[in-house]
Parts: sequence; structure tokens; C-alpha cells
Amino acid sequence: MKKTIRVSVDLNNLRSFPRGHVNKKLLDATSERLIKLHERQDDLEAMQDAAKYAKGVRERIGLSQLEFSNRIEVSLETIRNWEQGKRSPTGAAKALLKILDRAPEIALLALGN
Repeated sequence: MKKTIRVSVDLNNLRSFPRGHVNKKLLDATSERLIKLHERQDDLEAMQDAAKYAKGVRERIGLSQLEFSNRIEVSLETIRNWEQGKRSPTGAAKALLKILDRAPEIALLALGN
């Protein structure tokens, strides 16, 4: 069970920030190899989050992967790669997914196909 602690801070007053603690021995003992490992793990988690998001948007609209790829004019292979976490939507595709998520009727109407 995670413990949640809420704090209030005044961004103009550094003294209002909670005091932290850094384990300098642990920090000094952290190798570059371990840092790279954590970066890879973070990247994999981000890819999985993007995959869940892309799939969730498509499913909320109620389209198959093929129908979705045709409607947004993105290859079926790309849709599959997004949903399997092999690739992550970026740029315009990421923006389009956000619009489809928040206003699907309008987005699909604007796409007109």
C-alpha cells in the first residue's frame, strides 16, 4: 500500500518546499551501467503507456485496427506497432490521437473519410 503525502508550497518561497534527503553513498555507488538500465526501463514503460493509450483511443471509437488505419490514413502496420509498444506515436499522430480521444465525432468528421 502506497502512502500519499500532500504538501503545499509557495513557488516564490523556497523555504516552503519540503526538505528532502539524499543518500550520497547510494548516489555515488550508482554506476553508469545502472543508470542506462533504468533509462531503458523507463523508456519501455513509456512505450507501454503510449501503446495502451493508442489502443484505448481506437477501442473507444469502436473501430478495428484496419478501419482505424483507413480513417486516420496511417498504415495498418503503424497502428499495430503503436498498440504492441514497438513504436510510439509522435508529432502530428500524437496530436491527432489526443483530438480523437477528446472529440472523436468532430475529429472523424474533419477527416471526412
